[in-house]
Amino acid sequence: MQHLTAAEYWENQSSEALNPFDEKINQTVLSIIHQVKKHGDRAIQSFTEQFDGVKINQLSVTRKEFTEARKSVSTSFVTALTEAAKNIARFHEKQLEKSWFDTSEPGKIIGQKITPLEKVGIYIPGGKAAYPSSVLMNVIPAKIAGVKHIYLTTPPQPDGRINPYVLVAAEITGVETIYKMGGAQSIAALAYGTETVEKVQKITGPGNAFVANAKKWVYGDVAIDMIAGPSEICIVADETARADFVAADLLSQAEHDEAARAICITTSNQQANNIHQELLRQSKKLARKEIINQSLNDQGKMIVVDSLREAFDIVNDIAPEHLELMIEQPLEQLGYIHNAGAIFLGHYAPEALGDYVAGPNHTLPTNGTAAFASPLGVYDFMKKSSVIYYDKAALLKTADPIIELANTEQLTAHAQSVQIRKEEN
Repeated sequence: MQHLTAAEYWENQSSEALNPFDEKINQTVLSIIHQVKKHGDRAIQSFTEQFDGVKINQLSVTRKEFTEARKSVSTSFVTALTEAAKNIARFHEKQLEKSWFDTSEPGKIIGQKITPLEKVGIYIPGGKAAYPSSVLMNVIPAKIAGVKHIYLTTPPQPDGRINPYVLVAAEITGVETIYKMGGAQSIAALAYGTETVEKVQKITGPGNAFVANAKKWVYGDVAIDMIAGPSEICIVADETARADFVAADLLSQAEHDEAARAICITTSNQQANNIHQELLRQSKKLARKEIINQSLNDQGKMIVVDSLREAFDIVNDIAPEHLELMIEQPLEQLGYIHNAGAIFLGHYAPEALGDYVAGPNHTLPTNGTAAFASPLGVYDFMKKSSVIYYDKAALLKTADPIIELANTEQLTAHAQSVQIRKEEN
């Protein structure tokens, strides 16, 4: 883990954003998209065999597979998943928007019509780990928004089956159609459709660099949630923070991926040393210690600052996916935070709480995009239409300003479309 002062942090900053897509990934993904558009199911099956080592004859999960999955998971898992689903639904129900209409002026109605998307595809990773929690975080907001058709796609296991925990999560949320496919080929299939796979209007869900790259290339033909980079956490820790707590939370993010970023900003050199020692001690006991060690060595940062205000300036520059304020009276400092995907306050709100059961969505902007982007929510599965009604008197009342502006922009046909109504007998 790199140790820096605040001055060294600012000196090392680059104006260039991280780019996970090299030219080799670009060309590979474009080729896959082209093959899927051209050959449909046959291309999906070929790529599944090539990349996942599995020969798939039927892309859709059967009802029998759902039943077998339910039998293979524990009751305690179902209980935990159900509790998480309840909390996630409660949070996201508060995001639901309604259509509105303003009729306050005679002869005029203006408003906004809210309409849910009809078909949504959700990608769930299945490589290094399975993520039933991501099923909940993507499906539940879509359901609350009113999306009628939700199609889930995830890579098959070596035996050709889908991870049972993912299947049970899908069943709990009411998803009936799951495709056995992963990678860039699944994004292409959802974007353009195949003989088996339904074409959707939007694709959401996390994935590796190939999945993210594919989402970049299909955007415009379909909508996407975001182009996600490696996961990241930033913890601001003052002298009141427990070093073992801070280290545990940094490690929880580092275990995701070798490219995951774990950053700690602290107001004390002694605290920095204590946290570093805890990282060394705790990481030895963890199952994914090789991934953790590479993540910390390559991406980890410990930044020592003179004040919390200085820490907050760095936080806002990083715009982290996850931010923990492990400081005294964190709620009073919340106003200084402008850029963060999810903000965890205090010593007993670890990032893992947000990943699973707190309720807010864990699909968050990464790679600095929290400076302008938001967590996944119900609003991502809805679209808005403006509604405008004027009767004749209302139009005539405002005709001259329209004509003036249209003529100023040399759009005479615009002006004429109003003038002809103004001169109506």
